[in-house]
Amino acid sequence: MQSGDDPLKRLDKEISALVPETAALSRSRVTTLIRDGYLRDRSGRVLNDPSARTDARRHYRLEIPQAVDGVALPEAIPLHVLFEDDDLIVIEKPAGMVVHPAPGAWTGTLVSALLHHCGESLSGIGGEKRPGIVHRLDKDTTGVMVAAKTDRAHHGLAEQFAAHSVERRYRALCWGAAEIDAPRLRGVDGVDVDRSGAEGPAIRIATNLDRHRSDRKKMAVAETGRHAVTRIFPLTAFGGVASEVVCVLETGRTHQIRVHATHIGHGLIGDPVYGRARDLPKSVGMATRKAVSSFKRQALHAETLGFVHPATGKMLRFFSDLPEDMQVLRQHLLKI
Repeated sequence: MQSGDDPLKRLDKEISALVPETAALSRSRVTTLIRDGYLRDRSGRVLNDPSARTDARRHYRLEIPQAVDGVALPEAIPLHVLFEDDDLIVIEKPAGMVVHPAPGAWTGTLVSALLHHCGESLSGIGGEKRPGIVHRLDKDTTGVMVAAKTDRAHHGLAEQFAAHSVERRYRALCWGAAEIDAPRLRGVDGVDVDRSGAEGPAIRIATNLDRHRSDRKKMAVAETGRHAVTRIFPLTAFGGVASEVVCVLETGRTHQIRVHATHIGHGLIGDPVYGRARDLPKSVGMATRKAVSSFKRQALHAETLGFVHPATGKMLRFFSDLPEDMQVLRQHLLKI
């Protein structure tokens, strides 16, 4: 590779511009390779300062080390694939599947399933032969997820998620009658009504989320933490006892929908952490009571995911039908 005529460019920026697109290297990956000593000049001298300025018409050699295996091991776990090409893969995650290996869940993860499914088509993310996870769904949340197969795709998708430009819509079944103009919501911190969207009015929740002070495994609305915004669109009311809603994420924080739904008094049915079961009217039949009481996961499904393909620039949008367990629960709630 030979630099251009501009002697003022940063080394990592200039090298990134010279790397062929087929190499699928993001600028951040190039910066890491330079820091790790994989860039040399014609004389063989190592150049490991990414911020150094380039010399006009200088020759460079960037070595790309072979990707090493990551911590997770491939496992032959069936996947429902919605889309796949050389750069990325879109799947429907089932309930009960953890995304990343972690204490208590080293096996049976989505990462292990993707390692087995994608095999040698993974070109390496950050020097590891692994899928690039740019967002997550909780273990018992179902629905659409995207993962990168190349450094280029990982960088491009991560930028979109950071810019909050990715379309993310969830379907949820929650306790209580979700109403746009409910008087009780007027005094709830961070809550107002958003009437600006083409989809109609929504309950907009804008708060900070941080670790719960007494239970570090939980998140909570707090004065500190990271800003989080959720819009909730009521769809169907079930006899004043429960509701079906659509939740649209403007940000993507840990447990965001579950915490925000509880914050406005509409905890998700079945949520073992943030939900609180409600008493059903005496008129509700035993079959419906059993269906509600036996639903042991948060009734939350990622139904829509839309983003710009990081390699082609094409807008992609994927949809996932409500899973069977939530469909059955919904049918029972309609009887209330």
